[in-house]
Amino acid sequence: MRCMHWLRRKFGLEEAGTTVGREVAAGLVTFTTLSYILFVQPVVLAAAGMDMNGVLFATCVASALACFLMAWWANYPFALAPAMGHNFFFSFVVCGTMGFTWQQALAGNLVSGAVFLVLTPTGLREWVLEAIPPAIRSGIAAGIGLLIAMVGFQWGGIIVDHPATYVALAELTEPVPLLTIFGLLLTAGLVVRRVPGAILWGILATAGSGLLATHLFNLEVPLARVHGLFGALPSPEGTAFQLDFEGFFAAGPARWLPVIGVMLFLDLFDSVGSLLSLAGQAGLLKEGRLERARGALAADAAGTVAGACLGTSTVTCYVESAAGVATGGRTGLTSIVVGLCFLLALFLTPLLQTVGAGVEVLPGIMRYPVIAPTLILLGAMMLGALSDVEWDDYSQGIPAFLCAILMPLSFSITDGIAWGFVSYSFLSILKGRPAHAAVHGFALLFLVRYAFGV
Repeated sequence: MRCMHWLRRKFGLEEAGTTVGREVAAGLVTFTTLSYILFVQPVVLAAAGMDMNGVLFATCVASALACFLMAWWANYPFALAPAMGHNFFFSFVVCGTMGFTWQQALAGNLVSGAVFLVLTPTGLREWVLEAIPPAIRSGIAAGIGLLIAMVGFQWGGIIVDHPATYVALAELTEPVPLLTIFGLLLTAGLVVRRVPGAILWGILATAGSGLLATHLFNLEVPLARVHGLFGALPSPEGTAFQLDFEGFFAAGPARWLPVIGVMLFLDLFDSVGSLLSLAGQAGLLKEGRLERARGALAADAAGTVAGACLGTSTVTCYVESAAGVATGGRTGLTSIVVGLCFLLALFLTPLLQTVGAGVEVLPGIMRYPVIAPTLILLGAMMLGALSDVEWDDYSQGIPAFLCAILMPLSFSITDGIAWGFVSYSFLSILKGRPAHAAVHGFALLFLVRYAFGV
């Protein structure tokens, strides 16, 4: 009873019109909705050469810490975890295209989080966000979604290389693409029916179907293998505190500045956008303002710093927290429950290995049919950002289109952003419409980068 009284007083449950039971239920719903990141994050960062157990440990601990700080500093019912899109930028752009090691990428990520933390008390964060035109913001969100979906189609064995057209539809009668298509349709159906935790249940059902198909058809290459349910705490040694600042900065400002800049911009964009959207749904905005925004953003930045130290990509506020808000979550107690769930998930390593293990279709070529449907659907959901673009105004529509389409085609979030800024700057000048000075400044920097081939 004394504990219940303390919880009610600490988090102001009566003032918020909620109860301990309702907050716990909201936390469980939120965690169920976003827990797909536990399956996806280790697989995505493993593409950069990182140890999956270390990434899982970092993901759970950094997310739990960020959730606890959100509760303590801001008392909001919002959960935090490694952001989709940011993890792809980390693995496929920074480590893949740009050639940084994952240790160097973690160093850049920590610097980005530290800068975000320093900027939180200032007005510079709002200035940067106001400087970015809505068309560019929409193009970035949609472009990241297309990139995620493209990886999903490749990992699912649906899209393959082709010598003439570069990409082509695969032979869909093979086991891997068949399982991907099954998982895609099943999960999409659950999403359409608005089943709580639809993506999580879709992942688990797809993994179970892979196990069943392997035994029923006696497949030579198993689509999934059972590793168990509970296990020992995963070791953080493979990724923790292995940041390489010397190697990162030795690459020169022309290479490391874009990395920090894009990481910082994406974090600013995602965190502020998610917070305002969720606060509006929960009725926490007062005259359009979020009173404890600084505490919430500081929790976001601190989670990123902790995640980089332990071995995971940018941690930010999750829009899936809307599920918990809809259930009745109104205070930081919801976030506390989500954080505790993340810590408990540390003991589910065998289950995560069952779901996240890939299928070696050829020597050295892996496919991930259990994870792929989730990536495709998340990409589809992110395309909704394009509905905000004024398509009748070509000076808005063309930059948004170029920003979005170049990300999957170039496999680079940075290049998509660059084309968006340069085209927006050029077309606004041509049209005679004023644009924020920062837009022209960013466009000039990107042009210099291309001119010197850096």
